[in-house]
Amino acid sequence: MAVVKKVPEKIARQVPFCPGCGHGIVVRLIMECVEELGYNDNVIFGKPVGCASLLDNSLDIDIFTGAHGRNGASLTAIKRLKPDTLVISYQGDGDAYNIGFAETMNAAYRNEKFTVVTINNTNFGMTGGQMAWTTMPGQKTTTSVNGRDVELSGLPIKMPEMIATSFDTAYVARGALFTPAEINKTKGYIKKALQAQSDGIGHSMVEVLSPCPTNWHMSPLEAQERIIKELVPYYPLGELKNKGGK
Repeated sequence: MAVVKKVPEKIARQVPFCPGCGHGIVVRLIMECVEELGYNDNVIFGKPVGCASLLDNSLDIDIFTGAHGRNGASLTAIKRLKPDTLVISYQGDGDAYNIGFAETMNAAYRNEKFTVVTINNTNFGMTGGQMAWTTMPGQKTTTSVNGRDVELSGLPIKMPEMIATSFDTAYVARGALFTPAEINKTKGYIKKALQAQSDGIGHSMVEVLSPCPTNWHMSPLEAQERIIKELVPYYPLGELKNKGGK
């Protein structure tokens, strides 16, 4: 008989994302990890302007909403003021990389002891499906209607690789959501990232390749196939840095 794991207590209501979107899966993984690590009320979940703004009524947890892209700065202050609190920055790629590039990089540069989970769905998912730094070559968006031209806008950014190789951070990894096995691996990366924070080792980051069927104009199944065939070859999966060695 299959064992169905109960919904984490911190998820109070159904998360209201688009059909086939990966946000709901990642939020559940985070809340499962929080629960398994023994954190109850001593958690602050920092969300951005974006799809995650829909989470306000879904999570039974303290939530901080900062200005667009500024979680890196805001949560630095929160973690320094409350060092024993588990601080989680949940951001989209447009928020963390485009709008908040300076804040995201500087938090990693200073090795601020909080955890960043970034959803890479290769566009600005909430604000209209515009081109992001993660948008793939040739991908059509509302601001690249003929497909992204890398001669004009450069190649898609690989932020985890930049952080892992440039700074003295504790943990960096990239996961995906296209199979149950990969989802389980991604949960493992998130748990290790949170454990690195809990152990006081340093800054941690997990990027998750996530489907966006609405803005990709695909069915959920087609969106999963796109991740496998197009995104994973460019954005390799796995641990990029594990300073704690666990």
